[in-house]
Amino acid sequence: MKDNIIALLKHIGEDPEREGLLETPKRILKSFKHLYSGYSKKPEDIMKVFDSETYDQIVLLKDIEMFSMCEHHMLPFIGKAHIAYIPDGKVLGISKLARLLEIYARRLQIQERIGEQVTTALMEHLAPKGAACIIEAKHLCMQMRGVEKQHSMMVTSSLKGAFITDPDAKHELMELIK
Repeated sequence: MKDNIIALLKHIGEDPEREGLLETPKRILKSFKHLYSGYSKKPEDIMKVFDSETYDQIVLLKDIEMFSMCEHHMLPFIGKAHIAYIPDGKVLGISKLARLLEIYARRLQIQERIGEQVTTALMEHLAPKGAACIIEAKHLCMQMRGVEKQHSMMVTSSLKGAFITDPDAKHELMELIK
């Protein structure tokens, strides 16, 4: 991989032997290990479930900072996610919602897929009455190149179960996110 990074530096017109770039291939590899760490993790490994026979209202973790890499240009998109579910006898440790997001965000991605993966994992491993993931993000592939629109924000949602079938639950969720 180091040789490929050196070839890339040469391809863009850089001198990989200049002082500022000598350690760059190593730094990039270390960075990639973190940026793409989601490939080595599985949702079932982090899902810590607790019994909660009586709690049946919305559980929401909002404004979760999120960073991911666009699979089309390998440039970052940065924003926040709001993840919610309606328990059906079981709840998660709250940090697990943020960890679940990280598993999917730390891969080459599109924003729409992250939300869908989060809600699918919640429905599969927690079996709640409903699950939701709403993401708001700025895409550097659109800000730095292409159309170059600096103030645009992409918003996506993935709703499952009661958040689709019960208009009151969906309305309550949207009010809580404001």
